[in-house]
This record gives sequence, C-alpha cells and structure tokens, in this order.
Amino acid sequence: MKQTQIKRIKRPVHGVLLLDKPYGASSNQALQKCRWLLQAEKGGHTGVLDPLATGLLPLCFGDATKFAQRMLDADKRYVATLKLGVTTTTGDAEGEVLDTRPVQCDRMAVDAAVARFVGEIEQVPPMYSALKHEGKPLYEYARAGITLEREARRINIYGIEVLHFAGDELVLDVRCSKGTYIRTLAEDIAALLGCGAHLIGLRRTQTAGFRLEDAITVEQFEALALEQRDALLLPADSLLADLPAVTLDAAQTDKLTHGLSVRFPSDGGIIAGLRVYGDTGAGQPTFLGLAELTDQVLSPRRLLSTVVHS
Repeated sequence: MKQTQIKRIKRPVHGVLLLDKPYGASSNQALQKCRWLLQAEKGGHTGVLDPLATGLLPLCFGDATKFAQRMLDADKRYVATLKLGVTTTTGDAEGEVLDTRPVQCDRMAVDAAVARFVGEIEQVPPMYSALKHEGKPLYEYARAGITLEREARRINIYGIEVLHFAGDELVLDVRCSKGTYIRTLAEDIAALLGCGAHLIGLRRTQTAGFRLEDAITVEQFEALALEQRDALLLPADSLLADLPAVTLDAAQTDKLTHGLSVRFPSDGGIIAGLRVYGDTGAGQPTFLGLAELTDQVLSPRRLLSTVVHS
C-alpha cells in the first residue's frame, strides 16, 4: 500500500535569529535547517559566510527579510587564524599547496606589516569568490584553471589586533567594512612579511550591532521546543536599530499603512531612512516599517506585510 506523506505546515514567522554557523555548512544550508525547525514560510540570510568559516550569521524570517539588505552593507568583525609559510590555490585550507617558505619574521615585523593595512586600502577580490563575471561566479572559472582580471575595490580596515603569534601561527582580530575578503587580507599581510600564508580558521564575531556572544548554535536551537525557538527571534526593527525613529498618531498610521504619504513636522531636507512606529490600537507603538522624510512629507518605503492595508 502506498503511504501518504504528511505535508509540513509552514507558519508566518517574523523575526531575526542570531545563528552561530557551524564549520562546513553553507549559509543557505544553515538557513534552510533553521527555517525547517521554525516551520517558517519565508526566510533569508544576511550575506554569505563561507562554509569553512564559522560564527555570526543573522537569519531573517517573514517581514524581517525586507530589511536583510542592510546587513549586507554593514561593517563586520572577524577572528582570522593564519598559517604562515604556506600559500594555497584558494587562500585557505581547502586549496592545494602552491609554495612553502621559512617563517623568519618577529613580532615587531608582524606589527609593522599589520599596521600597513589599517585604513582605506585597495583590495583585489580573489578568484575563489562568489563575485560574478558574465553570470558565473569567479570560483567556477578558477576551478577550470581560468584567471580573470579583477578590478581593485576600495575597502576600509578600521583596525587589526594581533591576538596571538607563535611559530607559524598568527591570529588577528579584524574590524572591516563590507566587501572585505579576509583571505586576501591574510595573503597580502603575509606577502609583506615575505613568507606567505593561508587561512586555517575564520570566525565572524560581529556584524552591524549584533554580537556572536548573543548567537545560538544549530544544535542548541534544535534542542528547544517550537515555542522556545519563537521566543529567541529578535523583532524585525532590530535590523534598523541605527536609524532614527518617528512615531505616528492613529490617523497618520492609517494613511501610511494604506500606502499614502503623511505630513510630518521636520526641519526640512531629506532623511532617506526612518524607522516608523504607529498607533494600531495595540496599546503601544507598533513598528510599521521603513519610510523617507522629504520636506515635511513622510512617505512609505518598505512596510511590514502585517500592517499594510489594501
């Protein structure tokens, strides 16, 4: 007799989960696992974290996915572990060894080399990256033995602290802007030291205002009951915590949630991003979404589906 499979019911779940992504899992694999555990209808991650990297990966569900793009543009922080003296094809432990050299630098040389990369710098993206050329990611060309010209990008390294240096191991705490490739940074620092290096460990500890110490592992999340998993989700407006906020009265709320602009007192000018809260009869201001203020006119930019009226 043919067995009938029971279709898993998906729920309208809204919020942000701070996940400590495990080693070896892609960002999408981690997302889909947590989405399944939440039985969530809709989910998205906030930027790719390489399978060989671990650490902070904010996951967005439901209405929170509307604001995930802001995390792509956020500053990041990593702890990077370098093996000095050995370069690889990929810049990490997955690649084949290209060259081996003796490590003859001391701590003074390391500190001097690291200091050279703090500030605004130009960085050429690695071939083993997800950047696309003619619709294909660069790593596909690299795996086929093809090397393409890549334009250097301007990035900002806010700070690098040497956490550990002994023998052929160097551990760095890096604070950087979006678009920074830590593998490339590691290779460039080690090239200046004259010994080369590749990454053997990478852990993201911060993105925007979120911190790794507030994250949960997949195993810990799976061990919880569904209600406990729901309770761990941060509200969607946590993704916009750095933006100024305004609160509307009931009449203004009604207009905005119907897609209309409202008059709002201001000093003039343009504020492109505002968190907007309103009176929906819930007893306290409800987060409505993102709006723009132009010359005392507040216009909706991206509102929560749960508050929009047709």
